[in-house]
Order: sequence, then structure tokens, then C-alpha cells
Amino acid sequence: MSAQTAFDVTFDGTVAVITGASGALGSGAVDRFRAAGATVCGVDVVEPDDDSPLDREGDPKFEFYRADLTDENDVSALVTEIADDHGRIDHLLNVAGTWRGGAPIEETELDEFELLMDVNLKTAFLASKHCLPHLQESEGSIVSVSARSSLEGGEGDGPYRITKAGIRLLTETLAEENRGTVRANCVMPSVIDTPANREMMPDADHDSWVDPTEIADVMAFLCSDGATVTSGGAVPVYGDA
Repeated sequence: MSAQTAFDVTFDGTVAVITGASGALGSGAVDRFRAAGATVCGVDVVEPDDDSPLDREGDPKFEFYRADLTDENDVSALVTEIADDHGRIDHLLNVAGTWRGGAPIEETELDEFELLMDVNLKTAFLASKHCLPHLQESEGSIVSVSARSSLEGGEGDGPYRITKAGIRLLTETLAEENRGTVRANCVMPSVIDTPANREMMPDADHDSWVDPTEIADVMAFLCSDGATVTSGGAVPVYGDA
């Protein structure tokens, strides 16, 4: 039984900001929060095309915003625009991220390290920083995406693990600084079952991977009234991996 059928979540009257909305997990979160009644503001650096799952012209519960989340001026303007358009922000889902790996530290190019820091960690920092005044007003919630691999060092993808460990520490810091006002949690996937991952790892055991919709269910629960006592958590979403 999926988490979505196991519990009922209602977000009527709330506004959710979801970064990385064009990706598999981001679009899954968009669908989950829309289904629960939220007005969803999907954010990504690339406009959705006609084949995108985010092509929702005329949908009153969804609005797409283009922004470079690594640029603080862009993020500040984005959050101001969303707050002006919708009057509030209740949930922030920091989903934007990418993966790179394959080389040990001494062979890793600085550009690759900086890319991972920017896309995986800086985006979550800036989105959280600028959404927090609105989330404090609504007593809202933040859910970010860390990774199972962030729990220990490993060979070849060290910079990725470092950025995802940073997400966990950012989450704990946000929870501590906003205790009693804004809840902050993160999820830790293993391998997410996406077309891109299947293409990169065609011989892997895909049945052990986690469907993005199941992770989106957990993210929705962490934003719901059912998780009001949970903040600062790093929740495993490993599936059978």
C-alpha cells in the first residue's frame, strides 16, 4: 500500500513552493500537493515545454515560475512575486538538485565541485532564507532532499555526498533556529526510480528503487498536521535498496 492511500492529507487554502519542479521528484511533489488541495508554485530554471508534466495551462492550482535559484537576486525577486501573487507561503520543498560522480577528490575539477555546491546546497539555502519570513508568519514547513549516501564517505562521489550532508545540517539548523514556528525536515532517498537513473544504470535492480510518488507522499506527510511534533528529522526513504 502506498503512503498516499495510507493517510489523508489536506492542504486546502495553503501555498506550496516546490523547487526543481521539472524533475521526476519535483513533478511528483507538484502532483501530490495539488491533489491535497494546495496552490502549487513550481520553480525551475528551464521553462516547461509542451511535453513536460508541468504543462498545466489553465490549471488554477498550479503556477510555474522561472528562476535561477543559485542567484540571490533572482530568488529574492521570485519569493516576493509568489507572495504578492498568492498572499502567503505555507510550504517550501527544496527538491532542486543534481548528481555527479566518478572521480576521486584529487581528480575532481573545481567546476564540478562548485556545480554540486550551487545546485544541491546553495539553492536550498537561498530558497529557505528568503521564504522564511513568510513561513514564520504562516507557521509553515520546509522539507528538503538529502541522500542516504550523505551518511558516510564513499569512493568517487565525495562532493555529492558532502552537499547532501550539508542539506541535513541546514535542516537541523533551520529546525533549531525556528523551534515552535517553522518545522524543517529532510528526506534521504537511496536511488530514485527515474528515466535518467535507468538510462545511467540499465543493469541495476530497478525493483529495489523508490518511486518518486512514494517520496512525495512522505514529503506531504512531513508538511501535514500529522507531523507537527517532527522537526529537524532526516527521514529514510530507501525502499528495498
